[in-house]
Amino acid sequence: MKSNDWKDRLGIMYSTNPDFQYNTGDEEEEETLPKEKQLLRIALDKRNRGGKAVTLVTGFRGTTGDLEALGKFLKVKCGVGGSAKDGEIIVQGDLRPKVLEILKRRLCQKSYNLIVC
Repeated sequence: MKSNDWKDRLGIMYSTNPDFQYNTGDEEEEETLPKEKQLLRIALDKRNRGGKAVTLVTGFRGTTGDLEALGKFLKVKCGVGGSAKDGEIIVQGDLRPKVLEILKRRLCQKSYNLIVC
């Protein structure tokens, strides 16, 4: 069945070009890299957070679902809140050593390249 929903094309004018392909702006997510090729950075951040410290895990390359799953796993194991979006995981508090240990234990010791800042 052809997707011809007019609501998807609200911002476009009429085109007389028969080869015109309307772009809805949907982008495909990149596949999650294998564990050996991931380069994760663990850092402490206090900027724009009202003086509160958070642990940032950046450098994850993969789908949003995998990022959210890893973020949820870290938050549950640390027993704190946080979020996972835009390729980074935010864990509330200064938990760099604990996050490093959890990632090493959970992800087969040397499966991820981990850098602590």
